[in-house]
Amino acid sequence: MSPPLTRHNRPRQVLDAVQAANAALDEGDRHAKYAKLAESPYRFFRGTNHLYWRDVWHDWRFALFGGLPETQTWLQGDAHAYNFGAYGHHDDAVRYGMDDFDDAMIGDYQYDLWRLAISLVLDARENTGLSGKGIRKALKALVTSYHDELAGHVEGEVPGAVTLATARGPLEPFMKKVGRKKSRAKMLDKWTVVTDDGRRFAERPDKLAALPAHLASQLRKAVEEEYRQTLGGVRHEVEEDHFRVKDMTRRLDAGTGSLGLERFYVLIEGGQDHEHDDVILDVKQQTPPEGWGLMDGAEKRAWRRAFPHEGVRHAAAFKAIAEHPDPYLGWLHLGDTVFSVRERSPYKEDFPTHKLDGAKPYRQLVKQWGRILAREHLRGAHALNHDDPGCFARSVVTCVEGRLERCVDMVTTLAVSYADTVRQDYRTFLAWHDEPTS
Repeated sequence: MSPPLTRHNRPRQVLDAVQAANAALDEGDRHAKYAKLAESPYRFFRGTNHLYWRDVWHDWRFALFGGLPETQTWLQGDAHAYNFGAYGHHDDAVRYGMDDFDDAMIGDYQYDLWRLAISLVLDARENTGLSGKGIRKALKALVTSYHDELAGHVEGEVPGAVTLATARGPLEPFMKKVGRKKSRAKMLDKWTVVTDDGRRFAERPDKLAALPAHLASQLRKAVEEEYRQTLGGVRHEVEEDHFRVKDMTRRLDAGTGSLGLERFYVLIEGGQDHEHDDVILDVKQQTPPEGWGLMDGAEKRAWRRAFPHEGVRHAAAFKAIAEHPDPYLGWLHLGDTVFSVRERSPYKEDFPTHKLDGAKPYRQLVKQWGRILAREHLRGAHALNHDDPGCFARSVVTCVEGRLERCVDMVTTLAVSYADTVRQDYRTFLAWHDEPTS
């Protein structure tokens, strides 16, 4: 008799992990999510962040250029090319950066940098037609710009976000276009209608669904009572009617990794002192970041002492990383499930990398990605270490000093190799997904 083979093989690991990660979804949501994962290797990468974290959590390479308590900061947690984009909130100013902190956690900076580098390879292969040499040059631009930005802030300065005034290269015309074509009024026209009874959500069966009465009542109460108590500062001083709920709806088919989690849009009265007073709140179910499940028992207990639930963690991360935290940022509970609450941005827009003409504009863009990621890490580290806000930058600079080319080579090799693995994992998933069911 032949000895039994273990399940310790990559195809089995990938399929087991994907099925385990989506086991709690109902059949319809699981089918929709799997359909998204099957679209392309990059889409598969976006929707399987759990695979990435499991693969890199104990990777020995993070000790080469970091891996110290001092090189930890608030991480975005799901850094990839399409988690960069235009955004803007209460002041109606267009910015560019990362504006999604659902997977944010505290850890070594390289976990974000590596994931972003891998996504660059996948994006460049699918959307830009760059050669292997062009991709390697882009990776060098990414890593170098990241470390250059840190080197410029070793005293702990907190740098600003990319705005219309500071945008360079292909970002400048992109942000100008977003500023021209998007506005709060246009967002409201897209998602709402004005009736004799006032503004309400539009009928969009592909994107929105009505709530059953019991859930609508529960959500309304949570918004008008619990959520308001999670807000600080000026939001307690606004007129009493500001948070009056005008309408609610369920958001459908949004995201990739988060597909299947509950999500609602809530229309509140807002202020009375400007033309477009209504505000859309984005209420999104929060689950622990992917790295949390890989912590040991002591780490998880320490985490829970700092962040009693994921609404607190999401808000803390947002406030730490974002230059202009949303004043509507808070949380609420529906039963035992916690939801983050924030304003839906009128200026949300991804940069269309497939429209870039050649390797040079792409390198210009990824240099901005590197600098933006470094700035967000600097802000995150500042929030963790008020007494010595420059500690993080100095520590990373010391780890890399005199060895930047080696760091670039290591990240390049890792990113290209892991992107090849993603493509292989995607084929494994596709063959399994396409199998006929009996």
